[in-house]
Amino acid sequence: MISKVLLVDDEPNNLNVLKQILADKYQLLFANNGSRAIDAALKHSPDIILLDIMMPDMDGWEVCKRMREMSDVPIIFLTARSDVKDVVRGLEMGADDYIVKPYDNDELVARVRAHLRRSP
Repeated sequence: MISKVLLVDDEPNNLNVLKQILADKYQLLFANNGSRAIDAALKHSPDIILLDIMMPDMDGWEVCKRMREMSDVPIIFLTARSDVKDVVRGLEMGADDYIVKPYDNDELVARVRAHLRRSP
């Protein structure tokens, strides 16, 4: 069965790049804000979530917090926020990984694969 990946970012260009990188490997789900991300996760039960932090409506911090209240789905923050304090905050609040933009495409795919291998 093909794994479902929920991509959450408010920038259409970022979603398009992720689509180009991942579309031939995974079933992709998209959300352009936090509320839609929560709805999509509840409706489609993704196998992993790639989550931006800086979004209108509900930021990625809050999405991660809410997801952890209801699911153990692997969450990878994929964000431009590179400060070590942000990385630590993300990991301590329940994210499984933290990747800073710009990222290497091969590394992103390898990290997604690694998290999916460890998921039930």
